[in-house]
Amino acid sequence: MTRRASPRTPGGNAGQKLFKTYRWQQRRAAHLASQPLCVMCQAEGKTRAGRVADHVEPHGGDERKFFGGALQTLCDHHHNSTKQSQDKGGRLKGFDADGVPLDPNHPWNMR
Repeated sequence: MTRRASPRTPGGNAGQKLFKTYRWQQRRAAHLASQPLCVMCQAEGKTRAGRVADHVEPHGGDERKFFGGALQTLCDHHHNSTKQSQDKGGRLKGFDADGVPLDPNHPWNMR
């Protein structure tokens, strides 16, 4: 039986293996220790601890981007909903506490 490539990562599970490395575990722990709050919750005027060190730019299994790319802290809710939707659709959904769209490329923010 052959494995199908994952739609999220070119080459299927190539990027998934990187999450199991000691190098990633150390980087993740250091990031979460220095930036423990979810950035999307903060943009909404909330304070919630994050458990996910999320790659701002999708890495696609590229080790250079995976280990060297910018990270942001997200809670499980925002990582599994808002960020996944952004990665698939190219837009960040949601609004801050003042009702301003979170997506910096939204027409409202281009004024």
